[in-house]
Amino acid sequence: MSSIEDLYIRYSRDVLHFLLFMGVKKEQAEDLVQEVFMRVLKTESGFKGKSSEKTWLYTIAKNIAVDHFRKQKSLGVYDCSPQLEELAKMPDESALPEEIALKKEKLFWINDSLKYCTIDQRLVILFRYMHELSIVETAKYLGWSESKVKITQHRALKVLRRYMSSEQKKNNEESFSAV
Repeated sequence: MSSIEDLYIRYSRDVLHFLLFMGVKKEQAEDLVQEVFMRVLKTESGFKGKSSEKTWLYTIAKNIAVDHFRKQKSLGVYDCSPQLEELAKMPDESALPEEIALKKEKLFWINDSLKYCTIDQRLVILFRYMHELSIVETAKYLGWSESKVKITQHRALKVLRRYMSSEQKKNNEESFSAV
C-alpha cells in the first residue's frame, strides 16, 4: 500500500468530488475528506488489497457521508447546486470552453434529477454514468453484489425517467400556453 501522504496527493481531489456529488456541502466535504484520511491512518491495516486503493477510499468516504447525512437527518430531498457550482469552477486545463459549458449544464441537470433518488441510487448513477464504471467495477467500489447494482440502477433510472417525463410535460404545457 502507498503511504498516507501519497494516497492523499493522488486521491483527495477525487474523494472531494465524490462527497460533493453525494450532496455534502463544500466546507463539510473538505472536513469529511480529512476525516476519510484520518480513518485511513487509523485503519491502515484494514486495507487488505482485495480492491484498489481508490475503491477502498471511496468505500470509506461513502460510509462517512452516510453517517454525516444520518447525523443531520438530511437523507431526503436535497439541493447540491452550490457543490456542483464549485465542481464546475474547478479548472480542467485540457478542456475547451464549449466542453466546460456542457459539463456545467450536465452537472446542473444531474442535480435537478438526483434529488429524487435515494443515496444508494445516487451512488450508482455517479459511478456508472459520471465515472463511467462497469457494473462489476461499481459493485466492487460499493462493496455490493452485481445484482444489487443492477437493481439499484434500474430503480434510479426509473426515477430519472419519471422526472424527465414530468419536466417534458411541464415544458410542453408552457409552450402550449405561450401560443
